[in-house]
Amino acid sequence: MSKGVLVDITKCIGCKACQVACKQWNDLPAKIPDFEDGLTGPPDMDGDTYTVVKFKVLEKDGDYKIRSAKRQCMHCEHPACVSACFAKALERDPRTGAVIYHPHLCVGCRYCMLACPFDIPKYQWDQTFPLVTKCQFCFDPEGKYDRLGHNLKPACVNACVTGALTFGERDGLLKEAWNRINSDSKYIKKVLGEKEVGGTAWLYISDVPFENFGFKPNMVTRPLPEYTHDFLKWTPMIAVGWGALLTAMYLYTKRREQVAEEENKDVPM
Repeated sequence: MSKGVLVDITKCIGCKACQVACKQWNDLPAKIPDFEDGLTGPPDMDGDTYTVVKFKVLEKDGDYKIRSAKRQCMHCEHPACVSACFAKALERDPRTGAVIYHPHLCVGCRYCMLACPFDIPKYQWDQTFPLVTKCQFCFDPEGKYDRLGHNLKPACVNACVTGALTFGERDGLLKEAWNRINSDSKYIKKVLGEKEVGGTAWLYISDVPFENFGFKPNMVTRPLPEYTHDFLKWTPMIAVGWGALLTAMYLYTKRREQVAEEENKDVPM
């Protein structure tokens, strides 16, 4: 059974301890903060920032409230980035559910960036030898910086002091999410990540629309690699058909040349 994290936006206070913990664990450099809605923080994920806390100031009936939510790789159950990577630099670990990146296999095509429905993988544009980067779910198949493989919470979850992040088995987290939703009317009747693009390891519940934090509305529930398969399954037949067509055209052209040569021989000089 794959692991997951339940993000309860109603419990997040925007302290950004998760963001700092991610930087520390992955030995990532700090960034000069930007201001948005009077609040400070990295504007978005980039080659040196695997997670950001998004803030939103909301107004309803003259009252203002601040909501914040952590964003990072969603670690899809059926990752489109893995399907798009012909170099096999991305793979999903079946035991933990982590979608991990192997930099030594990456050719820098950036197809994963185009394929991701959550706009997660980032490119190190300012590096001499750039790589694609993203959250690894604190999982390292080589074991050097591995937390998930040793049954430890991801660094971001371990740093959360309010209970906004809960780590566990994905199935159990889904049950917990719906228990909270059904027992408290403030929650929107939806678990983001339960079905979107086939399901994700990171699940979100909230009392405000998820679109406030950059999530796309009305995402498809069908795994995105299945759409790719619908086209790629015709590739062998297209290849055979195209080869047959080219062969027929070659034979036809060659036959016309032979006929033309014979006609030229019959013409008296």
